[in-house]
Formats: sequence, C-alpha cells, structure tokens
Amino acid sequence: MTDIKELKFGADGLIPAIVTDYYTKEVLTLAYMNEESLKISMEEGRTCFYSRSRKTLWRKGETSGNTQQIVSIKADCDKDALIVEVIKKGPACHLGTESCFNDEVYQSEEVKSFSLQKLYELIKGRKTDKKEGSYTTYLFDQGIDKILKKVGEESTEVIIAGKGGDKAETIFEIADLTYHVFVLMAEMEIGLQDVLEELAKRHVVDKKVKQQRMQ
Repeated sequence: MTDIKELKFGADGLIPAIVTDYYTKEVLTLAYMNEESLKISMEEGRTCFYSRSRKTLWRKGETSGNTQQIVSIKADCDKDALIVEVIKKGPACHLGTESCFNDEVYQSEEVKSFSLQKLYELIKGRKTDKKEGSYTTYLFDQGIDKILKKVGEESTEVIIAGKGGDKAETIFEIADLTYHVFVLMAEMEIGLQDVLEELAKRHVVDKKVKQQRMQ
C-alpha cells in the first residue's frame, strides 16, 4: 500500500487525478488534488479536489448533488498521477453529461470506438428523438408487449444456437438478445448502471459466502 508521503506532488502542490467509472471503466474527468484534498477524499470516501481557478478545495456534488463514492485510488509507476475509481451519483460533468470527455478530436477509421454504454445511450436516444425508418424507434412505437415478444423470441434463438453447438451463430444471437434487452431497459427507464450495481451486489454476497465456508 502506497503512503501519501510517497506520492510526487508537483511544484504547485498538486497531483492529477483521473476519475473513472467503477462499473463501465469510462474516463469521467481529470481533476487535481493536493495532499489535504486527497486525505479528505480517503477519510470521507467521496471525491474532494483542489480547484486551480478558485484556489480552494471543492467536494464533488456539494452543490449539484452529483457525488462520487470512491472505490479505489491507485498511483501510477512514477507516483505522480492517480486513478480514482468511483461509483457516481448523477452526471460527472458540470455540463450535465456522463463524462467530461465528449468532444472527439480523432477517431481511427480501422477501429471504431464501442462500448455497451454507448450502445445503450444510442438506443435510449431513439426513444426520445425518434428517427423515421429506425427499427429501434419502431419497437418503442409498438410498445412494451412488442418489445417483450422480441426479447422472448431472441432468447429462444440463443437456446437453439447454443444447443446446436454453433459458436458463431450463438454469438450472433446473443448480440441480438443483448440489443433487445437494452431496448426493454430503455423502455422501462432501467440504466446500465442499475444492472451493474445489482451484479456487483451479488459479487459481494458470493465473496461473503465463500469466506464463511472457509471459516
């Protein structure tokens, strides 16, 4: 375990802190900490930073309510930068977006950026900003019964492909099922983080059960 005294704060007394989402691993923001704000963050279990413009400490969410519960803080190999994993409550950016990093500067034509969160946001967008000719918009227009029917059909397709032992076909059908489950989630206003939090709870329970069995 690295001691705070081992960290290399800059000449201004600050160390950069890259904040990432514990569940999605998405980079949320880049902020700065001094030794005092780092200690406060560790004591309170919530992110506290140092504002370079206002020259003062500030706790994330103290005015917006968009707090960040700290899961872990790690230093890099040179001990002059930190990664802070958090469980966020509300958007990370003051502009109201999930992450501060939204303005694309470069994107490889060979490797397209993809994440489950981006897929979910795209699907959710088809519900609020309907696009003519979009299959996703069609499902939302048809309503919950149609969506549930498609989830059931795709579940059956996964079973058939899996039973047949066809790996490629099974992957294809799982992708179809995942998409339709995301449509269901968006329809019911269930966020991806809601599901990840539920899975995390089960992981904690599994660890406790395993520990109890070892005692």
